[in-house]
Amino acid sequence: MIDKIVGSVALALEGVRDGSIVMVGGFGAVGQPDTLIEGLIEQGAKDLTIIANNAGAGRVGLAKLMEAGRVRKIICSFPRSAGSVVFEELFKAGSLELEIVPQGTLAERIRAAGAGVAAFYTPTAFGTALAEGKEWREIAGRHYVLEHALAGDVALVEAWNADRWGNCTYRASGRNFNPVMAMAAQLTIVQTRHVATLGALDPEAIVTPGIFVDRVVHIPDQAVGE
Repeated sequence: MIDKIVGSVALALEGVRDGSIVMVGGFGAVGQPDTLIEGLIEQGAKDLTIIANNAGAGRVGLAKLMEAGRVRKIICSFPRSAGSVVFEELFKAGSLELEIVPQGTLAERIRAAGAGVAAFYTPTAFGTALAEGKEWREIAGRHYVLEHALAGDVALVEAWNADRWGNCTYRASGRNFNPVMAMAAQLTIVQTRHVATLGALDPEAIVTPGIFVDRVVHIPDQAVGE
């Protein structure tokens, strides 16, 4: 019997190693798996590379993980945003590496990894500092930059509803980066607000099929993503 639901956050995060590339779903605070991030802080993995849309806000969630000294590098689109105080402190101190990727390119690099596409050409960033050192070519009179797929060792995802097979649905803008990240990691861990009986989810509404999910933990009091 397939049952991917685990009884605790600690069990969900078991085996996450030092030096891992960790994808963190969310768009700002919306859809961000804060309970899993808190669990990762307690778990103790360090020297992490984080892939996320932005670099956290305030001193909670992703920002708290960085402030705890667990993150070596962050790959994101918006490192500076309202409340990104921790990122700015660490970056100015030289204790955090940064790779900026345009948002559409970030999403497509992650999607490509999940789809088994090694690399693709995009016109985005051609002629800017973000394209320095990258391969490019002219196609039909337009210049394109070669971007490589971006995969993770671990993906931390927040879903609205999931069943024991790991099939997931999302609510409104809580969907954001979560589905593509779920497909692009070796180990995908989902925190879900609700657990559905197997067969209760409308197949047409399932966004992330369970084949992409390894572990599910039920966090009924998680407010982020509502």
